[in-house]
Amino acid sequence: KSSKPKRGKGKSSKKKAKVVVKEVDVLSPAAMLNAYYICHNAPACLELRGFPWPGSPKKKRKKGK
Repeated sequence: KSSKPKRGKGKSSKKKAKVVVKEVDVLSPAAMLNAYYICHNAPACLELRGFPWPGSPKKKRKKGK
């Protein structure tokens, strides 16, 4: 009648892959070279690294079309 094999509707026994989070060194030579090209001053560098400058103005977001 049907040539397709039937599949069970139970839970599959696939193992979940563990996500390994590698610690990133923000002072590595590659990170410093990246910061040299994208940052214009010390507050911009700190803000991009995740340390906002106290009292700095917030960036305005552009409206999407």
